[in-house]
Amino acid sequence: MADADSHLEIGTHHGTQPDTESKSGKPRQWSRMAAMLFVPLLVMLVGGYFWMTSGRFVETDNAYVQQDKLSVSPEIGGRIIAVSVSENQQVKQGDLLFRIDPEPYQLAIRQAEASIASAQVSLQTQTTDYQATSVNIAAAREDIAYAQSKLVRQKALWERGFTTRADYDAAQHAVAQAQEKLRIAQADAAQAKSKLATAPSLPGQNPEVAAAKVSREQAALNLSKTQVRAPIDGRVTQADRLILGQLMISGLPALTLVADGSSWIEANFKETDLAHMAIGQPATVKLDAYPGVVLEGHVASIGAGTGSEFSVLPAQNATGNWVKVTQRVPVRIKIDSKSPRALIAGLSATVKVDIRTPKKH
Repeated sequence: MADADSHLEIGTHHGTQPDTESKSGKPRQWSRMAAMLFVPLLVMLVGGYFWMTSGRFVETDNAYVQQDKLSVSPEIGGRIIAVSVSENQQVKQGDLLFRIDPEPYQLAIRQAEASIASAQVSLQTQTTDYQATSVNIAAAREDIAYAQSKLVRQKALWERGFTTRADYDAAQHAVAQAQEKLRIAQADAAQAKSKLATAPSLPGQNPEVAAAKVSREQAALNLSKTQVRAPIDGRVTQADRLILGQLMISGLPALTLVADGSSWIEANFKETDLAHMAIGQPATVKLDAYPGVVLEGHVASIGAGTGSEFSVLPAQNATGNWVKVTQRVPVRIKIDSKSPRALIAGLSATVKVDIRTPKKH
């Protein structure tokens, strides 16, 4: 019985082993077939993706955020007596930045007002002088009339022999003197009238008074410029130059304002990347400072020259040891989407331009 059982057990093991092997062989064959089909398909898909996208994009990491920057300079000179802003402060157009000592310009206004008064007194004097010349002319004419009447009497007496030659000549001389006085009086009147004359460019205004009024207006304008205000909305930078008591010079930059909402990307592409690049093509921008932030934009303009062409010392290649270097051309990328983070001038960026997509109109 023991032998029979052992044979039966052995037979049982031998009988069931082929079924187990047949059942486990089918999944292995299926996995092999799936691998043989999936791996080539995956290779084809990846290869097709790279084939379709190769040559479609040009990319550069030589790109930086740029913003409009405005240097604020005082239009007049003087010492700073008040500073109203600090570094990185946000300001609105018209906000007071700093003040220059107004006292010298207030004195200039008072001096201009004194000049106006002096010109008005001079005008009044000239008017009086002109009026006096008319009196002199009338007196000269009366003298002529009296001298002529006396000459007529002397002539009649001379013809009758009742006067001397000396008296007759004296009467003639008196007439000549009276006529000369009239000419002098008329010349003085003409000169006085010319001083009261007005030019066609300033009808009805005396030039001296007008010049004095212009001086006062200029002094008032200079006084208003002692308060330096923000010309645009923006953020204050380089405000460390504003120190109380600092002597400011007209035209010397005092601080810089970075304009709000004026950000763009300056991407320096290789010259070999420009063959199919055109204005309006879409672009994506990634900022090194903000991982995960992707901004949409488009090509706004392509530079008129390479970076080396506009450098302070342009490269001179007329030498025997010249080595050709791939040049970089600045391309301006306009940002179309709103950034979730504040854009700071000078941030590094990576720009990818789709050169196969039709340009936007």
